[in-house]
Amino acid sequence: METWLDFLAIEKEKSYFKELTEKVKNAYLEKTVYPPYKDVFRCFDLCELKNLKVVILGQDPYIKKNQANGLCFSVAEDVKHPPSLVNILKEMNTDLNINRKSGDFSLLAVQGILFLNCLMTVEENQVLSHRGFNWEEFTDNVIKYVNTLNRPIVFILWGNYAIAKKQFLNNPKHLVLTASHPSPLGAHVSFFGSRCFSKTNEFLRKNGLSEIDFKL
Repeated sequence: METWLDFLAIEKEKSYFKELTEKVKNAYLEKTVYPPYKDVFRCFDLCELKNLKVVILGQDPYIKKNQANGLCFSVAEDVKHPPSLVNILKEMNTDLNINRKSGDFSLLAVQGILFLNCLMTVEENQVLSHRGFNWEEFTDNVIKYVNTLNRPIVFILWGNYAIAKKQFLNNPKHLVLTASHPSPLGAHVSFFGSRCFSKTNEFLRKNGLSEIDFKL
């Protein structure tokens, strides 16, 4: 497979995905659901498969109005930063000595970071509300597929929900980094000081790949 469209074409023919599509469409018709419908697969649109270097795995989208934009942990430029994002930027600053103000990770995605949520939609104000929609099977299949790629890729798993996906990652070419969730409840456990960003660039550099410019 050369593009995400090739991957998606295969998944779309599977019964679980057809059921998922129906559930998601109905949810958007009946409830307030995030991200905007057009942005559900935005993480794949921005990070082309041929450019993929890093997978950052989140749980599910932000649950407040205007926050979720199709990339895990990311918000649009004019949106107040949720607490988890505040801590991510704080760790980025400590780790890389960059004072990044923007919480929009679109330009990082274009550089080769797939900002993937395990559950790709959510009902307003209801964390994990779309668990059981079959999103888990889809995103597990994404992770399993990326694991098979014969090139160095960094997987960044924050929090227990994401770390549980480590079971699918056994390719020795890849680097798997884990830490507690960046939320205020978990950041002080092992997220702060985890240095995931510098470790990512060190790994890419050692493998002859261009680093991610986290300032963008």
